[in-house]
Amino acid sequence: MLIIIIKDMKILFKNARILKMTDENILIGNLLVKDDRIAYIGKELPNDKDVDEVIECNGNIIMPGFKNAHTHSAMSFLRSKTDDHTLQDWLFNVVLPREALLQPGDVYEMAKISYLEYLTSGITACFDQYYSPLESAKAAEEMGMRIVLLGTYNKEFDSVQKLVDFYRSTNDKDGLVRYCLGVHAEYTLSEGELEKVVEACHILKAPFYTHIAETEKEVKECIAKRGMTPVAYFEKMGAFDYGGGGYHCCWFNDDDIEIFKRHNCSIVTCPGSNTKLASGIAPICKYLQKGLNVAIGTDGPASNNSLDMFKEMTLTYALQKVTLKDPTALPAFELLKMATVNGAKAMGLTDADVLEVGKKADIIELDLSRPNMQPLNNIVNNIVYSGSKENVILTMINGKILYRNGKFMINENINDIYDKCAKIGERIEKGLLEK
Repeated sequence: MLIIIIKDMKILFKNARILKMTDENILIGNLLVKDDRIAYIGKELPNDKDVDEVIECNGNIIMPGFKNAHTHSAMSFLRSKTDDHTLQDWLFNVVLPREALLQPGDVYEMAKISYLEYLTSGITACFDQYYSPLESAKAAEEMGMRIVLLGTYNKEFDSVQKLVDFYRSTNDKDGLVRYCLGVHAEYTLSEGELEKVVEACHILKAPFYTHIAETEKEVKECIAKRGMTPVAYFEKMGAFDYGGGGYHCCWFNDDDIEIFKRHNCSIVTCPGSNTKLASGIAPICKYLQKGLNVAIGTDGPASNNSLDMFKEMTLTYALQKVTLKDPTALPAFELLKMATVNGAKAMGLTDADVLEVGKKADIIELDLSRPNMQPLNNIVNNIVYSGSKENVILTMINGKILYRNGKFMINENINDIYDKCAKIGERIEKGLLEK
């Protein structure tokens, strides 16, 4: 009988500045990855001599990858097709008519473009909500992207039992794909649909997520219809009984904040999308002062266009400082936590939040030799206030290097991805004209 022993892949990051994100301290040393996990961090070289690859960092920073805590990856087919509209017009008159023309397989192809863009921005995980989540999952697994899917009651999962079964089967695996439950928004679903999702959450004791209080109009209409804010409505329905979170959260009142705090819910701010659609400015500093976990998302490429965590960090601090007229608001390390550790918490990725032995090897390397990082007076401040995608020279997910020095290391020709997606977009636009 032939016995094949598969050896763990071992990659050594040598002579690196290591920002664990457990605190602001930076260790100058080495980090060893074995298979999909971090095996060693320290000043000395590890004793393990059987290393497959040595990455000489030359003093560059390695840190946890950014966590994109809210997005709709497959909406890349709408990039630059849906600009300069109000949210309601954007959604109901521009986006939904085009989404109605999606065909099986489209989400699988279109998600890949966004996954590629995440890699260039140092994003190692995304919290994704869109139609056909199984297609998004397939694309993520093939490309090596870590993804948390937000599932809801729909044509694919048209019963509570199907939601429960898929949740359990997906989350029981130690893979790249995880699954959470939620809905799009209060104004796009029936109470019966919400009740089914909430029932599944209660069976599983699982968190619940949704777009919420994105615009002032949304909140006012909910109050007029239900006599309460969207946050209060979801609490009344039992949606947040096991925690969860909300996307955007621009228009919370004090009672809404207390509800989120009471249920240990996370806030995910999307400043690029919210400013482009003029939806509002989330009071991030107030949320942090109240003890809420606040993360950052890009939203989808239809409402933001750019899936760039550096841009989102810039908008987050700029909007808070100018709104509060306080240049001390939202210090750099707090913001970097929002883009990494807090995002991992909001997504339930507690094994991929910081750089520690035993954690998942979701690691990025930033080039400190670029002019925008010099001089090295304060590296954390440099990352937040002057860093950009040009500094991302390596993105590793689950112990595999997927992007390095401007090149993608995936099992597919990126030009083929681009061509397929362009044809999908052309077909949809043609179909729209023919309707």
